[in-house]
Amino acid sequence: MTTDTRVPTGARRTTRMPGRPTRRTRPRRRPVLKRRPDLAGGAAAAVWLVVVAVPLYYVVGASLRTRSDYLDTGPFSPPSHPVLSNYGTVFDSGFGHYLVNNVLVTVSVVAMVLGLAMPAAYAVVRSRSRLVSTGFSVLLMGLAIPAQATIIPVYLTITRLRLYDTLAAIVLPSAAFALPMAILVLSSTLRDIPSELYEAMTVDGAGAARVFWTLVVPLTRPGLITVGIYTALGAWNGFLFPLVLTQSDTKRTLPLGLWNFQGQHGIDVPATMAAVVLSLLPLLGAYLVGRRHLLSGLTAGFGK
Repeated sequence: MTTDTRVPTGARRTTRMPGRPTRRTRPRRRPVLKRRPDLAGGAAAAVWLVVVAVPLYYVVGASLRTRSDYLDTGPFSPPSHPVLSNYGTVFDSGFGHYLVNNVLVTVSVVAMVLGLAMPAAYAVVRSRSRLVSTGFSVLLMGLAIPAQATIIPVYLTITRLRLYDTLAAIVLPSAAFALPMAILVLSSTLRDIPSELYEAMTVDGAGAARVFWTLVVPLTRPGLITVGIYTALGAWNGFLFPLVLTQSDTKRTLPLGLWNFQGQHGIDVPATMAAVVLSLLPLLGAYLVGRRHLLSGLTAGFGK
């Protein structure tokens, strides 16, 4: 009796030699799709670069020119013979005193905001009390109230407290108007911390203070840096409160000092631009230090 060993038509005969592995076909690679250039985004970035670069070029270039060179060749011409005498004129006009006052006000406002906003945000996130949630909602209403609308009550309060014409008169209202945004950002950052970490520390016997200092504060560093930088920007560039709540020249901050400096020297635009450049350097340093944490701190909590 014979057995038919013929392979049907269309079938593929595979033979395996002893001691050799079976050859496997490699999967085909998908072709890599080339991304099309984003022309609209590139055009918008170029426009934004021009908007930012042109004022910076004007400020820095004008600060390195003499008054006669500025008036003869025009505002946007490059300096033919760069000079640094304008910066000496700025320091001789009391710029250093205004700078010290501005640093004291900014550091005090940042310290007060961080010291009050961090415990408040922790209470908002961890507490289940209706009183806390209601207070948080009322506090957020401060975001809709501009400082210009409350300047008269603030002035009356400062004069009743006998703080008029002091640096404290600038620090207290500046910190009060910065608190709502600071608590909002920090509470969003705290919501990113898993609840399991709180439960693990509670099981280990940690109290509320220990959980706050060993868990909450280290994990919210991006939010703290973000709040600190934006609070410092607002306090550093504040103009309304120093204008209304101070009178003597020894208590004035840098923005108000720049305004007086411009009026004092009239058409001496290069000296005024030198003062503007010196006032921008601390802000640039703060941005370079905390730029990595700015985006992560602002976007915290939006992924939940």
